Amino acid sequence: MKAIAAFANLPATHELALQDITLPAPQASGHDLLVRVEAISVNPVDTKIRKSLPAQAQQQPKVLGWDAAGVVEAVGEQVSLFRPGDRVWYAGAIHRDGSNSELQLVDERIVGRMPATLGFAEAAALPLTAITAWELLFDRLGLQEGAHHGERLLIVGAAGGVGSILIQLARVLTGLQVIATASRPESQAWVRELGAQHVINHHQPLGEGLAELGMAEVDYVISLNQTDRHFDDIVKVLKPQGKLALIDDPEPIDIRQLKRKSISLHWELMFTRSLFATPDMIAQHHLLGRVAELVDAGRIRSTLSTSLGSINAANLRRAHALLESNSATGKVVLAGFGG
Repeated sequence: MKAIAAFANLPATHELALQDITLPAPQASGHDLLVRVEAISVNPVDTKIRKSLPAQAQQQPKVLGWDAAGVVEAVGEQVSLFRPGDRVWYAGAIHRDGSNSELQLVDERIVGRMPATLGFAEAAALPLTAITAWELLFDRLGLQEGAHHGERLLIVGAAGGVGSILIQLARVLTGLQVIATASRPESQAWVRELGAQHVINHHQPLGEGLAELGMAEVDYVISLNQTDRHFDDIVKVLKPQGKLALIDDPEPIDIRQLKRKSISLHWELMFTRSLFATPDMIAQHHLLGRVAELVDAGRIRSTLSTSLGSINAANLRRAHALLESNSATGKVVLAGFGG
């Protein structure tokens, strides 16, 4: 099967950073599905894993990619949720080979049925970010569907992949008032289009931006990037007994600042359930099903914003470089293993 692999920590634009290779086709067993990958999207985790490789090329290729939509080709003997021919979407597991290959093994318990109203490319934009956003809201912050009217959620760095679906889920499933941060006119327009009621520029102090809206405090903050840069401001704008959730890997922050206000801190990694095979791992199957229902009902939309052509090394290098520029809004998608 065709695949794209990384062998060493090289700049995204280097011709050897990601390479077209051929690998043996895997075989499904146990709870695994063998999926023929039709489309993928690229996430910051892809670039982080590439950069974590040794500086010198290793013999064992690393197949990246943790977002895919495709068709089930075969199933393991313990599979009960899917059968060959099913159209599926998933993010996969970080400790296994990723979706940058024609065929991929993935545990059925972290796979969902693809929305009937989306094509493969539109669907591939959503799984990892939808799981992350859902877990942030309902598992980490402990919010309740249909509740929280009159409360405010501030999303720092809202124009990227996670923020783009987080805004939608918060608006559709809760009564939260959503304030998004974005710095460029195009990214500010993007988050408004997705449902943010208010937008402030995170290049200015967060408190100043909120004050311009006539607000002093918020109940919840979800910080998606540069948490260390904004941490002091976040502490200032959170209400006493508020909640802070984050997904990035900031430089050291002094969490002692949270004590005076009894602010709780919540960290989200959507790979935790699959990485540790937690007893509730199947929760990701169920939440992907709920998200598919919301898509098919027209209540939320795909966050695909940039299509870079077929799935090959050259186009993936372009995708990695775009994400590393920190200028992408929404999701970057590739589809089909063409030339």
